[in-house]
Formats: sequence, structure tokens, C-alpha cells
Amino acid sequence: MRDLKAKRVVVKVGTNTLCKGDGTVDVEYIEGLADQVIEMEKLGIQTIIVTSGAIGSGSAELGLDGINKDVAMKQACAAVGQGILMMAYRDIFKMYGKSVGQVLLTYGAFSDRVRYLNLKKAIEQMFDLGVVPIVNENDVIATDEIEDIFGDNDKLSALVASKIDADLLIILTDVDGLYDRNPLTDENAKLLHVVDEITPEIERMAGGRKNERSTGGMRTKINAAKIAMASGCNMVIANGAIDNVIIRIVKGEEIGTLFTAKKVYTNKQRWILFASPKGRIDLDEGAQKAVREGRSLLACGVTSIDGKFKAGEVVRIGSFAKGISKYSAEEMAELVERCRSERGALSKSNGNVVVENVDIMFTD
Repeated sequence: MRDLKAKRVVVKVGTNTLCKGDGTVDVEYIEGLADQVIEMEKLGIQTIIVTSGAIGSGSAELGLDGINKDVAMKQACAAVGQGILMMAYRDIFKMYGKSVGQVLLTYGAFSDRVRYLNLKKAIEQMFDLGVVPIVNENDVIATDEIEDIFGDNDKLSALVASKIDADLLIILTDVDGLYDRNPLTDENAKLLHVVDEITPEIERMAGGRKNERSTGGMRTKINAAKIAMASGCNMVIANGAIDNVIIRIVKGEEIGTLFTAKKVYTNKQRWILFASPKGRIDLDEGAQKAVREGRSLLACGVTSIDGKFKAGEVVRIGSFAKGISKYSAEEMAELVERCRSERGALSKSNGNVVVENVDIMFTD
């Protein structure tokens, strides 16, 4: 038995789990999901659902055969399908006396600290009101996931778990977990029950499998695990078709693959680490060495500045770190030029610091 001790759980339901073969919503599955959420509440566990399936549901509603690869068409399908999804969730949870709240997100919500804090407050308020948050990416205006970068809301679910301090992320999919080899082609493939560290070998095992209705594969789930583990959140990949799977997992049954949380960062550190950078700062060798040794980044060590960012936004630092800029791109460029013209005279002043060492997170 596993000792997960979860009090706040994010449950991500993939397209292939939530929808039937023709793309329509599996109402019976949502009924089972609602039943488990109610049971979780009795156990003192708060639940957030991250749902996929808007594009597939919309496509089915419009009678489209498969998914058109045109982004605008996918966005139109998502606009139709999102309403269908939420109506199904609302009607079913209402039978249990529960209200649901729709939370549509883009990845910008995780990059802007004010928006991120507002999101967290809103979800906390939903919990206080007894509302079950239903999260999905706003596919109608966000093309990142549609263009197959983030993968069927896997990364979204991990970011949500990270930002709301969840103890456990459960990703329900159409496979039993992570195997050492592809179980579809190798009958000797073995299921990994526990992963304590994501190594290159683990990433190799992930491979990549998806279909026309789902943008996700095992590789995107491994990337989600990296975020969850770094946030102090355990993560389980399990087959959503298993009876009462969520309850059985939170009660400790060894189902699927468990990725164990190890390193815990502060909320601010997690925000820096997982935010989309607004620009890039490249450094000379001396500045790179200084930053790696734990010192602040000085203007005199900056060799180039790319992008338009504001003071307080996250930027990429070379290819090895991310940090919060103390200046806008224009202000930093002026400071760097001044530093060069005065032949390093500013280096003795704190005014030469463009990124504080406490605001730097390494990514390599």
C-alpha cells in the first residue's frame, strides 16, 4: 500500500478516457467521476478536475470526420465542444447536489504573477463555496496546445497542481502507466510501479504515442511529472477505465505508476521555474560562472537582450537559467550600454544588478 496522505488532489481526465470513439462525451464516465469526487469530499479531500475533450466533442457535434488540422477549425470545434462538456459536468454533478465552476486558462496565467495569484484565490474561494473546479485550456484563443506543444492538458494539470499546492496529481489515460517498453508491440513489457527520479532512461521509455483525437502521449506525461515532482506533488499515471480508480489510488492501492515528490520549491521559485519567459538575456563567460556560483547577474556581464519584457517579468538567462528581471528590456539595454561606456564603473554599485541571485532558478 502507498501512503500518499493527499488532502488536495488534481484529477486530469484525457480525451480518450472521457470521450467515446466517435468523440461524444461519455456521460456514464462523468457519473462515475462525480461519484468518486463526492466520496473524496467525505474523506476530507478537495478535488480539482482538469478536463480534455472540447475539440473532439465539438467535432462530433458538428458531424466532422476526425479533426481538421487547421488551427481555426480546431478553435471553432473547441468553442462548440466546451459548452457541451460543461453542460454534461453541470447536469451530472447537480444530481449529487454539487455545483461546478468553469476555469478556462491559457499559459499566460502561469507566467504573470498577479494573474497566477488571482487564479489561486479564485480556486480557494470555490472550495470554500463547495464548488468543484473544472479546468480546461482555453483552446479558442490559445494555440499552443492545439499545435501539439503541451499535449492534451498534461502540462496544464501539472501547473495547476503546482500553483494550488496539491498533494497529488492523478492523470487518467487509456494505458495502465509507464512501461519499460511499448506494451503494444512487446508482450514482455513490464509496468513500472514507482519512479523516484526522471532519468534519460525513463524519458526513453516514454517514447510517444497519440491518436487523432488526443494530442497527448506518454512523453508529455513525463514532462508533467517533472513539474509535479519539483512542486512537492506526487503524481500517478493510471488507466481511467479501472473501476473506482481515483478512490483506490488515494486510499493507497498500488495502481498505475507513481512518481514520487522529492524536491520542494517555494511558490515564487515554482513560478519562476515554470513561467513562460518574456525575453532572453545572454551572458559572457565570467557572468555565467558568477551566476552558477550563486551570485546576482550584473549588467556588465550581459552580452545581448532579446524580447520586450517589463520589470518583474521572468526572462531566460542564457540556456541554463530563468530569473525575474529588475528592469524592462529598454531600461536594461540602457544600463548595459552605460556600464560599457563607463568601463565597468557601475560594477561596484548595487544599481548594476539586473537579476538578483534569489530570483534565479537553474533549468539545466
